[in-house]
Amino acid sequence: MQYLCLVYQEETKLAALSEAEHDAIVSELRDYREYLRQSGHYIASSPLQPVQTATTIRVRNGQLSITDGPFAETKEQLSGVYLIEARDLNDAIRIASKMPPARLGCIEVRPVKELVA
Repeated sequence: MQYLCLVYQEETKLAALSEAEHDAIVSELRDYREYLRQSGHYIASSPLQPVQTATTIRVRNGQLSITDGPFAETKEQLSGVYLIEARDLNDAIRIASKMPPARLGCIEVRPVKELVA
């Protein structure tokens, strides 16, 4: 079963890291991604650009509305995603709990719904 792991972090805290701390986290992220590949759990992952680059769209009654920024003001912002393969929710939680960003923010684990053709 596939699970999407949404990584949330406070961008201000990330920006406050020293270069050495940032580089250590990036190295750890690369190592963990390789671990996921080797274990067969990895499907895809990617960090996101800062929240200031977001654009939110809505279509209501055929009218398009475009807003700069995220759809809601929050303390933690969506900063990246992992798409993983896991046996079940408990396995997905175990995998997500070892992701380095979990120590700096939080990770929302959500099953991917398969659409029937």
